[in-house]
Amino acid sequence: MKYISTRGHAGQPANPQFCDILLGGLAPDGGLYLPETYPQVTRAELDAWRSLSYAELAFAILSKFITDIPAADLKAICDKTYTADTYRHARTGDDPADITPVRWLEQGRLGLLELSNGPTLAFKDMAMQLLGNLFEYVLDKRGETINILGATSGDTGSAAEYAMRGKHGVRVFMLSPHGKMSAFQRAQMYSLQDDNIHNIAVTGMFDDAQDIVKAVSNDHAFKAKYKIGAVNSINWARVAAQIVYYFKGYFAATENNDQQIAFCVPSGNFGNICAGHIARQMGLPVAKLILATNENDVLDEFFRSGIYRPRKTAETYVTSSPSMDISKASNFERFVYDLVGRNPEIVASLWKQVDAGGAFDLTSTPHFGRLGDFAFASGRSTHADRLATIRKVYADYATMVDTHTADGLKVAFEQLPSLPAGVPLLVLETALPVKFAETIREALAQEPERPADLAGIEALPQRVEVMAPDVDAVKAFIVAHV
Repeated sequence: MKYISTRGHAGQPANPQFCDILLGGLAPDGGLYLPETYPQVTRAELDAWRSLSYAELAFAILSKFITDIPAADLKAICDKTYTADTYRHARTGDDPADITPVRWLEQGRLGLLELSNGPTLAFKDMAMQLLGNLFEYVLDKRGETINILGATSGDTGSAAEYAMRGKHGVRVFMLSPHGKMSAFQRAQMYSLQDDNIHNIAVTGMFDDAQDIVKAVSNDHAFKAKYKIGAVNSINWARVAAQIVYYFKGYFAATENNDQQIAFCVPSGNFGNICAGHIARQMGLPVAKLILATNENDVLDEFFRSGIYRPRKTAETYVTSSPSMDISKASNFERFVYDLVGRNPEIVASLWKQVDAGGAFDLTSTPHFGRLGDFAFASGRSTHADRLATIRKVYADYATMVDTHTADGLKVAFEQLPSLPAGVPLLVLETALPVKFAETIREALAQEPERPADLAGIEALPQRVEVMAPDVDAVKAFIVAHV
């Protein structure tokens, strides 16, 4: 499998393979990597995959994207990653090996795909644990080291750090918005004392941190000298790993492969739902992909209007679903590449406007008319909606959900009547409620349940460097700590 850049210049080698792009993040032209073509899944494969374990399914799907790692080695990596011990926080089902069970709210019609059973209680663990093992494997084979630079609005950072802590050849420099994450999220990251983990709290919003990561990645001399890599959702390996649970959710929620399914996905950076889009392009029978935003509704605005208008930091709301407090969705470029017929010149032109602080409008182009071909719908949720949804789901279904999952459920309830009978709707769970205990207390006047292995985490000593959102300052910090 060869890879290309959304902006047309994938660098050297001219047609890189998976391991060539695994460690790098952005393509040299500032674009994002995608496969030359999406591999197609046959009906025979769907039938054969229905009974597979998660690790077996991951190997089957990832084998279509990763052709430069020997099959036996890739299978060993998948088997090492997707274990009941690693994903030990499941709340639904009797089988510990079912690491992504479906919790039905309305049997066969509306359910939650549990994705938050990993070590940091967020769906990011599903891909990040794999990424940690892939990094270690490739670095060992090549005799190299890497300095990972990432940005997080809450969950990516802890998932990356827990996946990379103690890995030989790997250092992590994680940027986060100072004071904008929940106390639990901060504690998960900042309490880690591993020598290869460095936390930097930027006095700004997530988008400021993300812009720094992109600026450093686009400084090719610095990136090469200090071996800078990426774990944010701009990294193709994370998107590829997330494709797996769309297939797994489909098999869990349907009785046979003649059925269709719909997914509702809380989304800020468009990475999670981008994996769903690719699963559908591969042939998964998806009737509808429903995107849910919070008050930072840049993506909802696009799907409703055809205008993509990223907001500035001052226009980005600080909300009770902070992992979606994003106004510049990095992975959206991958979808737009497909929307405009995989024309890199158009994408480069559009993102030239975005990177200059502007917007783009597709309403007067043929591309906007093609939106329907991709089966997207969207909606938004507010703080009041979140509180109401958390209360409704707890009262009606005896289920406690976190704030981001509540955003997804709010939009799912709106969209459910438009789905044909017999099409189940799965909302992708984002995190466990304990990560956002402040809002749970506000909604339900009680404490969320907490896994025993994370009791008292907020009281642990924390280690973090606070600095202004300055690219040169971050570079200097990296240089001082490698």
